[in-house]
Amino acid sequence: MARIEIYDTTLRDGSQGENISFTLADKIRIAEKLDEFGIAFIEGGWPGSNPKDTEFFHRMARQPLKNSQLVAFGSTRRKTHQPAKDPNLKALIASGTEWVAIFGKSWDLHVREVLRTSLEENLVLIEDSVAFLKEHGRKVIFDAEHFFDGYQHNPDYALKTLQAAERAGAVRIVLCDTNGGCLPEQISAGVQAARKCVAAALGIHTHNDSGLSVANTIAAVKAGAVHVQGTMNGLGERCGNADLTAIIPILQLKMGFQCVPESSLKQLTALSRFVYEVANMVPAGPQPFVGLSAFAHKGGIHVDAMSKNSRSYEHISPEKVGNQRRILISELSGKSTILQKMKNYNLEKQPELTRRLVEMVAELEKDGYQFEAAEASFDLMVRKALGQYRQLFRVEGFRVIVEKRGNRVVSEATVKISVDGQVEHTASEGNGPVNALDNALRKALIKFYPELAGMRLTDYRVRILHAEKATGAITRVLIESADEKDTWGTIGLSENIIEASWKALVDSFEFKLLKDR
Repeated sequence: MARIEIYDTTLRDGSQGENISFTLADKIRIAEKLDEFGIAFIEGGWPGSNPKDTEFFHRMARQPLKNSQLVAFGSTRRKTHQPAKDPNLKALIASGTEWVAIFGKSWDLHVREVLRTSLEENLVLIEDSVAFLKEHGRKVIFDAEHFFDGYQHNPDYALKTLQAAERAGAVRIVLCDTNGGCLPEQISAGVQAARKCVAAALGIHTHNDSGLSVANTIAAVKAGAVHVQGTMNGLGERCGNADLTAIIPILQLKMGFQCVPESSLKQLTALSRFVYEVANMVPAGPQPFVGLSAFAHKGGIHVDAMSKNSRSYEHISPEKVGNQRRILISELSGKSTILQKMKNYNLEKQPELTRRLVEMVAELEKDGYQFEAAEASFDLMVRKALGQYRQLFRVEGFRVIVEKRGNRVVSEATVKISVDGQVEHTASEGNGPVNALDNALRKALIKFYPELAGMRLTDYRVRILHAEKATGAITRVLIESADEKDTWGTIGLSENIIEASWKALVDSFEFKLLKDR
């Protein structure tokens, strides 16, 4: 099986995305996860640009990677410095990595108007820099920045920059669509031209400004690239980089290339969500392969077909990338949807109950309920309809107070519950009324159900329905919760936002306790 080298630049290029800032500890955690996953190359950062990246390489030297090659990134030397005096090249040597990547200009526009030097001098900068790094025992990856734009405007010169890097000893030459504006056929033409003029292994680095970074990467591989650069979840500047969570399964599952170990592919969804979590970002629902919605089915006709053959509406089995199938409940649901969703309850033997549930969902959604993201609330509803619901605690009442104390606004919640006749009355503060209620309810229940210590609220969303009613409008609250094994959603509706939040919160706690039993 032919191999494609995967080069991850989440820690450098990905960190340049808007609102993304990795701490030193974040970078180390992500590097460890990528290494465990089996990525061939991990670009750790630009040690010549900031102290954090310099410290990252010092720290990683004391805890070397097991499966991946760590790469330090930089640029060709400045035109005013000789290689031995150039601070960027010196920082690359000091980073201690066996592999280094440097970028140089391949577009004559950049050479003349950004570097403000001659075309001949730029070739010297490239050749000097690569040769210097090679002399110091480094394996050099040359990133030909803006190669495809350069190839369209001045093809002879763009190719000369590749030849200069190869003459000096670069072992990988990466063609970059830095502006992200090229089409697949332009990428193919550029790679084919590069293959004719250099013998070094070719790589591809694309950006997503035209929404084509993944397609352009695949086109480059078809044209002969064997080294693929990108980021987890497509993080990166402007519209992002090529998304490795899509590229890896396409290459491995659909094109027959070996990118990562087969066992690792099943961890792809978990890796994607780990990177989102460290970046403090909400995962993209419709993201191919790893998104929460990637294998979600809502329409009744779709669900009916899926119950007969999963290939009817799924291009791969979700388990291959560590994702899972989801059957969504909504007003579009038919009998098949309900049966699929509740297959563990043997509803096919209770057609009347199934019909009632379908009608119930339709009526509730008319009122504003939405069960696609609140499957746990739907599960509780089915349990009650089947007589399989067990009330593990009863709410006697709650109260929330919001007051200003000096310069602080403090929320305090009081909750009274009973478990098997034993009453617990507790109070707790929070950074808002919902957080205070969450803390108070957890505090009241945890002595009876210690497993609640491992549960946390991960998302809270509010939607105002019928806004024309102003302050009398209905409020819909969706809460997402998680423990060490699962993630689930619950819903609450009320004219009072606190009551709507409370309903969703209680459902979340009830579902956690019932699923564990």
